[in-house]
Amino acid sequence: MLCLSLEGLCSCRIEAVCVLGTPLCTDVYGAAPADAVSFSVKHTDGVRVEVVTNDQTEVIPANGAKRWPLDKGTTLRLSMSKASTEVNDNKVKEGWGHDLTGSLAFLGISLDVDADRDGVVEKNNPRKATWTWGPDGQGAILLVNCDKDNPLISMLDCEDERVFSKEDLLDMAPMVLRTEGPQRLPPGYEMVLYIPVSDSDKVGVFYVQNPFFGHRYIHVLGRRKLYHSVKYTGGSAELEFFVEGLRFPDESFNGLVSISVSLLGSYRDIQLHSRVNRLHPWVAQCSNAREPFVLIDNYLFLKEVKNLVSKASCDMKVCFGYMNRGDRWMQDEIEFGYIHAPHKGFPVVLDSPRDGGLKEFPIKELLGPDFGYVTREPLFEVVTSLDSFGNLEVSPPVTVNGKEYPLGRILIGSSFPTSAGRRMTKVVRDFLYAQRVQAPIELYSDWLTVGHVDEFVTFVPIPGKKQFRMLMASTSACYKLFQEKQREGHGEATMFKGYSGTDTKRVTINKVLSNEVMMEESHYVQRCIDWNRDILKKELGLKEKDIIDLPALFKIDRNGKAMAYFPNMVNMIVLSRDLGVPKPFGPIIEGECCLEEHVRSLLEPLGLRCSFIDDISSYHKMLGEVHCGTNVHRQPFSYKWWNVIP
Repeated sequence: MLCLSLEGLCSCRIEAVCVLGTPLCTDVYGAAPADAVSFSVKHTDGVRVEVVTNDQTEVIPANGAKRWPLDKGTTLRLSMSKASTEVNDNKVKEGWGHDLTGSLAFLGISLDVDADRDGVVEKNNPRKATWTWGPDGQGAILLVNCDKDNPLISMLDCEDERVFSKEDLLDMAPMVLRTEGPQRLPPGYEMVLYIPVSDSDKVGVFYVQNPFFGHRYIHVLGRRKLYHSVKYTGGSAELEFFVEGLRFPDESFNGLVSISVSLLGSYRDIQLHSRVNRLHPWVAQCSNAREPFVLIDNYLFLKEVKNLVSKASCDMKVCFGYMNRGDRWMQDEIEFGYIHAPHKGFPVVLDSPRDGGLKEFPIKELLGPDFGYVTREPLFEVVTSLDSFGNLEVSPPVTVNGKEYPLGRILIGSSFPTSAGRRMTKVVRDFLYAQRVQAPIELYSDWLTVGHVDEFVTFVPIPGKKQFRMLMASTSACYKLFQEKQREGHGEATMFKGYSGTDTKRVTINKVLSNEVMMEESHYVQRCIDWNRDILKKELGLKEKDIIDLPALFKIDRNGKAMAYFPNMVNMIVLSRDLGVPKPFGPIIEGECCLEEHVRSLLEPLGLRCSFIDDISSYHKMLGEVHCGTNVHRQPFSYKWWNVIP
């Protein structure tokens, strides 16, 4: 409620502009003559006048026949049920003979957004000035306009102040300013749309200029523009605006922005409406969906992956000429996610701080139109392999101790908190935590040479209540399998290739089991994996039956870090039920690789299909596997992120 004191003004007329739904209050006691002990009020029928004394409210009749005692704190509250048709079409006069109003005009003004999240801008939603989570939550949603709809422009759409196409406009949320009232405002008043300076780098607003003579969208708010004077057209009018997000939530920004409208006047200012909007978080996609995927140019590897894609009935896009960097390649350079609001949604690539040339990478040609881009780069921290996105995985949806995570949980690797070793840079970790809807889990991955979570864990979809299984690399499972084969008399079965991929000396099951150094190293690796196993069981609500151990062996390098001895099968690509598994080249028994046979026996009864892909020369020799040379653009979750309760 807005208060207007009349003290010292009882002998003059007041220019008053009031807004429907916002009563105008006048201090009768302060405006009365010194000897007055009571008062009466007359008013025209269009005005509702109430006297408020000691928190008691009574409606004043229009004829002014009744008098009220004049007590300290007595106020009059003026309101109207419909807007004025002209300035000064209603009057209010107090009992001392003074006309309390000069130009009294009641306006209907409503700044409206899609507060109930149904894709339609409703009129005057009473909860539009707040934002709440959950299925019953309210508040509008903005997309960060981080795609590039015009291929001739180098900047992202959120980096300029122009609208080049309808596609660009569709990425923005509609906002409507509805007005109703006289044909003109009283002299000295203007209607102003504005944002706080703290939001100037987070939100932009566009307005259509001269809609009857060709649509031209002008930038009215954002960056250097904090306010915009809105032309008042009189009568009943709707002015349409379009709002874009400029920045994702992060450690210094909670995602909420406000847009307000006020009436500024020579006598007083009236703040009318503030609309609170939330910028969409970046949501990572889990491995249970299936869509086209991207991979790196390597002929032999490419040929085998094409066969996998054909089995999975997927499309495929290839980036030719993008050469291996001796590091981690496509899967570790970017992570696919998406943003979604009731009015629109599109996929967004999160670029790793460990830049391998993606800024020069032809994203539009590779991924097609309407594809967004975001990155986070540290200012003062050193970027390491922990900042690549093989170090980021997403679990399927889970429920843990009654708490639902319908969009899954992000897994990120780091060193022990007490360690002086490497960690994912703070700017990336804080960005992931700030999105709020996928509750990150930090795992211990610094024991690995490369240090990524995809080297010891992944997820596969299965039918049933849990709908997935977690796969974990396991040296214990490998030794157990080899010991079984040794007892069966296959101790001299040979592995074709060891870690280097160029071994000329055949390695047998007996030699692996008798190698005390490798066994000791394997026990250390298994303890590191079990540390993470316990964290994942607790944080994802898993039991042992939900986990499948895939045989793996590791060797310790000169820096005390672990690297896969033979291709690490858990580091696979998942295309729904079709799995592209690194070919392990394990011991051959009766013409079959016993490692492949064992993995098939674990996964294929679950309805999964395994295709073993030779990645020795293309990735394994340079500390990567199939997962490192591929990435998957997946179908977004059907669950609406704003229904999450963080």
